[in-house]
Amino acid sequence: MSNKIKVTFLGTAAQIPTMKRNHTAILITYGKENLLVDCGEGTQRQFRKAKINPGKITRILLTHKHGDHTFGLPGLLSTLDFSGYNKTLSIYGPKGMKKFLKDFLDFENVKRKFKIIVSEVSGKFFETDNFYLEAEKMIHGIPINAYNFVIKDKLRINKKKLAKSKIPSGPLLSKIKQGKNINYNGKKYTSKSLTYTEKGKKVSIVLDTLMNLKIPKFVKDADLFVCESSFSSKNFKEAKEHLHLTSEQAGNIAKKAKVGELVLTHISQRYERNLEDLLKEAKKSFKHVSMAKDFDVVEIK
Repeated sequence: MSNKIKVTFLGTAAQIPTMKRNHTAILITYGKENLLVDCGEGTQRQFRKAKINPGKITRILLTHKHGDHTFGLPGLLSTLDFSGYNKTLSIYGPKGMKKFLKDFLDFENVKRKFKIIVSEVSGKFFETDNFYLEAEKMIHGIPINAYNFVIKDKLRINKKKLAKSKIPSGPLLSKIKQGKNINYNGKKYTSKSLTYTEKGKKVSIVLDTLMNLKIPKFVKDADLFVCESSFSSKNFKEAKEHLHLTSEQAGNIAKKAKVGELVLTHISQRYERNLEDLLKEAKKSFKHVSMAKDFDVVEIK
């Protein structure tokens, strides 16, 4: 499996949607995995507009229970049910998410053709041979998580060196791939001499939080850092009062964490005519920054 990750911004608005921006929803695609981060109102329609089949969703990661991040769930789940979705759908969230979804979605009385498992998570909470997911608590007045999607480093065979060694496919080559040394035709070959490390990739998503020291550490070295930008620094007091970040703070975090690229999202309607001001604030400390629009796609190769 390649390291290619595709991030689709299905919704980029803050608390109130606009003519151009729907409520928050971000789809991370990696191989057959399709992880939906948050599901604001209207998300199922955004899938239609993006020409993406929602039936491909494998997991849903909810940052917190506020409506602009969850009110699209009933409709999306209904669509999946009527469309013949037959996977077990895992939904992850912070502490309290089980009760919230039980009450909100009426799990006990609504019959579906597919199973839903809700887990309250922190730290590393899901892992395969290729990638893992981890959560970190943020500050927003209620339980809330930031998330990392991390593709692991991979040991790759150097094909040119392998051809020179003439080591055949089979058990010996399997040992080399496992990082073990071997003997072939009276000669010792180290795994290190025949392999190289393909560095993994990391996508970090931080939404709706007061500035705190956990963020730079959690998103450190991310190839893509998706961060809320609900307020301008001119509205710093209001941002602090509502437990949100400013675009300037997002830029400072990106610089401190040495990320590859910063994408601002969760944009308030008040800045729709002054988007460049938000960008300029973030760019004061970090150059590689852009502002997400609905249906933007970012690929990490």
